[in-house]
Amino acid sequence: MAHFKYIGRTRQGERTEGVVEAGDRAGAARQIELLGHVPISITETTKTVMQSDGKKKRFNFELGFQRKARMKLQDLLLFSRELSDLVASGMTIGRALHTLAARKDTSAVGRITTTLRDEIVQGTSLSDALELFPETFSSLYVNLVRAGEASGHLPDALENVCLHYERVHEARGKVIGALVYPIIVLVIGSLAVLGMMIFIVPQFVENFNSMGATLPKPTAALMATSSFLMKYGVFVLIALIGLIIVFRRWSRSESGKVIWHRTQLRIPLMGKLIATNAYAHFARTFGTLLQNGVSILPAMGIVQKTIQNVTIANEIGKARERVTDGATISKPLAQSKVFPRLLTDMMAVGEETGDMAGALKHITRRYDAELDKQVRTFTTVLEPLMILLVAAFVGGIAICLLLPILELTSHLNI
Repeated sequence: MAHFKYIGRTRQGERTEGVVEAGDRAGAARQIELLGHVPISITETTKTVMQSDGKKKRFNFELGFQRKARMKLQDLLLFSRELSDLVASGMTIGRALHTLAARKDTSAVGRITTTLRDEIVQGTSLSDALELFPETFSSLYVNLVRAGEASGHLPDALENVCLHYERVHEARGKVIGALVYPIIVLVIGSLAVLGMMIFIVPQFVENFNSMGATLPKPTAALMATSSFLMKYGVFVLIALIGLIIVFRRWSRSESGKVIWHRTQLRIPLMGKLIATNAYAHFARTFGTLLQNGVSILPAMGIVQKTIQNVTIANEIGKARERVTDGATISKPLAQSKVFPRLLTDMMAVGEETGDMAGALKHITRRYDAELDKQVRTFTTVLEPLMILLVAAFVGGIAICLLLPILELTSHLNI
């Protein structure tokens, strides 16, 4: 089979180009017509669509003009659901992708869909085509599709992919939702305190100086802080931004990530929330892979890559090495002291009964319910704490401003 580069027109009259695989020029013309295009010129080439397109993208990326196409999680969910529904309705994977690509979407979703369609037309399997976009399609996604192709149940595999990512998106939304309100309160409170320090406190400074009053120590400290912010506020802001950038880079380094993720698990309330979400994700991902025919060791390797917390991911990696030595899964996980006893005990039951996938389903439901409980607890406790914190700052400023006035009033009464 040879590769033919073509230039053509769509049914709407727009110019298009690409590469198809065929035995001869006539076969290439038929392939182009199947794509819904009218060929204008066809020339034989030695490169596939992705080889040609990938080189162009790498060149543009290095120059900084174009980023490699990548779907957001919400876009990935929509793409997966639409593809699953089309394939389940009886369409071939190539025709389903052609239907999605016909929308002429110029976003990352459209570019990825078009490339996947062209690769499928050339005879590439869907799983191999998905591997061309590792930033969008994780190893979990690719392996679930590959298992469905091998078993001949690709529609079921795509449905499982959709269900899995919908549950992951839902769990992530719960955690993010628990943090939204406290962050809003903190930001608004910080702006209120900053506004008082910059605009209100300096007015009191002028009044107190004109009165010649001796200021109490808390008020003097407040005035000094306000004066410092007025003079050096810009430098303080630059320093804070610099610290944030340095912290982000450090937390993404190998050593920094280990320390920061370990610290996250020790933070009250938030640590339990992060850990519970990781346990639910572990059980859901591991169970989905086993249910779709992926063997235990590759499944554990995939799960390790998808866990967001490095501390928990490393313990899964250590357990995987012990499983290689012939041990069961539950015992190495129990020895790590990171996974709760309930989780490892339920996995041990699954190993004894030979229904690990079923046990992992129960574990997923258990920790999904626990995650809901942790989110409610987190928001219930954190919301009043944030309000009290902001009230303490604002009230402290107000008291410091009132102290000199109260002292002057007491002297006048004498």
